[in-house]
Amino acid sequence: MKSRFSFLLLGTLAFAQPGYTHEDADVHAGEQDSDLPQWAKEDIEPFREQVGNWVDSTSRSIDSWIGTQDSYAVENESYLRIGQELDWMEGEGLDNDFNLRYRIDLPTSEERLRLIIESDPEETQGTLAEQGSGRLANDQRDRRTSTLGLDWLESRDKRDNWSNRVSAGVRLRLPLDPYVRFTSKRLWQLSDGPWRLESNNRLSWFNNDGYYARTRWDVGRPLSDAQHLRFITNVQWREEEDMLEYSETAELNHRLNERSALRYSAIAIGESASHPRMTDYYLQTRYRRDVHKGVLFADAIPELHFQRETSYNPRWAMTLRLEMYFQKQLAKNYFD
Repeated sequence: MKSRFSFLLLGTLAFAQPGYTHEDADVHAGEQDSDLPQWAKEDIEPFREQVGNWVDSTSRSIDSWIGTQDSYAVENESYLRIGQELDWMEGEGLDNDFNLRYRIDLPTSEERLRLIIESDPEETQGTLAEQGSGRLANDQRDRRTSTLGLDWLESRDKRDNWSNRVSAGVRLRLPLDPYVRFTSKRLWQLSDGPWRLESNNRLSWFNNDGYYARTRWDVGRPLSDAQHLRFITNVQWREEEDMLEYSETAELNHRLNERSALRYSAIAIGESASHPRMTDYYLQTRYRRDVHKGVLFADAIPELHFQRETSYNPRWAMTLRLEMYFQKQLAKNYFD
């Protein structure tokens, strides 16, 4: 599958049409939902449908076996996502990576209890600096693992109360790595106005790596039908590194048309509680394009970094990424 997908990615890069303007989108509304040439559509559609149906039917079959027959009627959030990425940082060279992420969701295994199998748990995704544009440092890539666990969810709306989730399971590597995790979320509408504040918090323990804690506060508002402004604060601590990290982000999301979006971000990252210091400032622009029917997406992410380790001299970075989603329900979120 890897070689076939790489072939499709090369074909997409070579033949994808440029992004449309607002006027183009209006002219072609309802007619154009893909940038691929006809031969690529004929190759990619059966492949996407076959794998997507397999992901959905497999997860529902497992769910009905340990849960109820309602598994064939309820919403299922299982997905498989594969991608090809080129990552370049000035002074560090070019890195090429093929990656795979998945989530097997079993929602009817028991009331408010669901079995989850997923790759790349949040706790293994590196420092805040490494998470910047969604790419992992080279020394983190071999830590990609999967988890198998049970999630207990409170049936409460986070707009009215704190919505909590308790998880327990194992990380699937040898030796098996047991974990326990607590997640709590809350969403407030501020003063009946356009501003919303969301809090997302996690505390977890892995037998091999120790404790992990993270809190994220996100305040934002729509500026128009096509623009949204956000300010995000992250604080993270991992016992393995024994280091407190924090970041501040200001970002403007701009939807260009039905299939293209831009994100402009300014990010500051720091570390340490006893002797706080800033380690990186950077500007980032992320262009995301729905290349084919909510299935195949392309990203171009240029960045300009001012890092402490290079005496804050400017360094350019660029990430190019293609991702294909295999699921019964098409991808909804531009910036997942």
